Amino acid sequence: MTALKSKRRFSLGKLYMTRGVMDGVSATDVWHGVMRHADCDWGDVCEEDWKLNDAALKDDGRLLSVYTTSNTRRFWIITEWDRSATTVLLPEEY
Repeated sequence: MTALKSKRRFSLGKLYMTRGVMDGVSATDVWHGVMRHADCDWGDVCEEDWKLNDAALKDDGRLLSVYTTSNTRRFWIITEWDRSATTVLLPEEY
């Protein structure tokens, strides 16, 4: 059995979800989003935000990823600058 290599370079801290995510995003979509975020795949952010996230890995900044669910609903994942918490939320809940 071959071990999967991970690019994870930061702690997610405690994981939180908003009510909108719990009610409107499938657990599978959330799981895949969190795994991509943890692997430094920032999803559907623009090139500038991708570069800001990459820099935030070195400078202890906040990390933001954007993903689209299988039914085309967008959701965000934000990890705080101190890596104490990661929140999965809908854009309108920000």
